[in-house]
Amino acid sequence: MMRLRVVAAGVFGLVGMSSLMAQDTLPAATASQVDAAAAYVLAATGVPSASVAIVQGGKIAYVKAYGKARLGPVMEATPAMQYSVGSISKQFTAALVLLLVQDGKVKLDDPVGRYLPELTRAGEVTVRQVLSMTSGYQDFWPEDYVMSSMMEPTVPQHILDVWAKKPLDFEPGTEWQYSNTNYVIAGRIAEIAGGKPLIEQLQERIFKPLGMTGVLNSDASRLPETDPTGYYRHALGPLRPSPKEGTGWMFAAGELAMPARDLAKWNISMMDRTLLASASYDTMFTEVKLKSGKGSGYGLGVQVGERNGHRYIEHSGEVSGFVSENIVFPEDKVAITVLTNEDASSAASELERQIAPLVLGGVSDEDAAKAEARALAIYAGLQEGKLDRSQLTAFCDGYFSAEAVADFQESLKGLGVPGSFKQVAKELRGGMTFRVFAVQYPGKALRVTEYDEPDGKIEQYLVIPVGS
Repeated sequence: MMRLRVVAAGVFGLVGMSSLMAQDTLPAATASQVDAAAAYVLAATGVPSASVAIVQGGKIAYVKAYGKARLGPVMEATPAMQYSVGSISKQFTAALVLLLVQDGKVKLDDPVGRYLPELTRAGEVTVRQVLSMTSGYQDFWPEDYVMSSMMEPTVPQHILDVWAKKPLDFEPGTEWQYSNTNYVIAGRIAEIAGGKPLIEQLQERIFKPLGMTGVLNSDASRLPETDPTGYYRHALGPLRPSPKEGTGWMFAAGELAMPARDLAKWNISMMDRTLLASASYDTMFTEVKLKSGKGSGYGLGVQVGERNGHRYIEHSGEVSGFVSENIVFPEDKVAITVLTNEDASSAASELERQIAPLVLGGVSDEDAAKAEARALAIYAGLQEGKLDRSQLTAFCDGYFSAEAVADFQESLKGLGVPGSFKQVAKELRGGMTFRVFAVQYPGKALRVTEYDEPDGKIEQYLVIPVGS
C-alpha cells in the first residue's frame, strides 16, 4: 500500500485555509494561483485537507495548509501539523545506507547475505538491488487497504521470515517491481551495520543536522490529537477515520510523519548536496539499469526522470489514511510537497501537477491573467445568454446551439459573479492548449475546461460541476 494509488473520490465541499508563512517569498499572483488550485483539488476530490510546501530559488517560498485536519470535532489544518508521508520515508532509509557506505560499513554491491544470510538467495541479491527495487523479493503490502492481520503488532523479522524467504518473483536485476519488503531488508541492514535502531540513526545523521524538528515515528504510535486524522471511504460513501496499522509494519518503508516544511528542508539539502558526499547523491539519483540495459525509472529510494525538459527526483507515499507527493527539480531549485489525509486519493499528485508549472515558469502570470480574463468574460456573457462566436472554432460554434446557450444562461445566471475565477492547470494536448479554471462560489465549486487552438480560437468551453 505504501505508494500512491490514483483514484478520485466524488464527495466534495468547501475548503478552509490556514497559513504559517514566515518565509513567504512566492509572488502574490503565484500564491493566489496555488490557493485556487488547492481549493479546486480539495473540492473536486473531497479530500479533507492538504499541507503544501514550495521551494523556489533553493529556499522555502510558501508553506500553507488547506481544509480540515479533523472532521469531528472540526479542526482546521495548519502547516505545523504532522502528516504521515508513507513511502517518501524510503529515501531517508536509502540515504542512511549511503552514509554507512561512506563510513566503509556497507558496500552497495555486497550480497544481502553478509547481513541477513537466512534470506532467499541472499548470496546473490545485492544491497543495490534491494534499494532500487530490482531484487525480486515479494512485496508484503501491495494492497490499498489494511488487512486484518496488519492491525496486530509485528516486528521486522516477521516480515522477513514470511516474505523474504519465499522464492524470488524474478531473477535479481532483470525486472523492476515495487516492493516494500526491500526496504524492511534495507532498514535491518542499516541497523546491523550502524549498530543502532534505525530511527535513532535517522535522527542523529539526517533529521537533526537538517533542522527537521517535527519528524515523528508513526510506526510506533498514532499521530497526536493535535495532528490530522487519516480518512478513507468505501466507494463514494462518507469519509470515515482510517484504521491504524499495527506497530512494526511500517518499519523503514513508510514509518515517518512530519510537517510539509520539514520535507522542504530535506528537498533543499538534496538540491544543495549538503548532507551526503556528492558521489553518494550521484548514485542515489542515477537511474538503475536492468541487466537487459533497459531503464528502471528508479534510483535508490527515489523515482527519477524528466518532465517537460525539467529533471526531477520524486516519490509518492500512501499509508492508511494518508497520501503524499514530493518532487524536486534540482537544476531549477524548485520543489513541491503535498501532504493529504485521505487514502486511495489522487489529490496530492493532482495538486502537485497543478502547482509545478506555476513555480517552474510553465505558466507565466501574464499568460494566466490573459487566459483568466478571456474565460471569465465568456462565462459572464453566457450568464446573460450572449456569446462572441468570432472567438470559436467551427466545432465549438456548432456545440453552442440555441439550446446550449439557453441552458448555460438558465443554470449560471442565478449564481452571480464568482468569488474567484483562477486558472489552475495548463498543458498541451492534441496540438492545442488545454486549460482548467477553478470557479468558486460560497457553497459551490465549478470548473471550466477550455481547449485553445494555436491561433487562439476556442475549440472547447465547458462548465462542469466539481466532482463530475
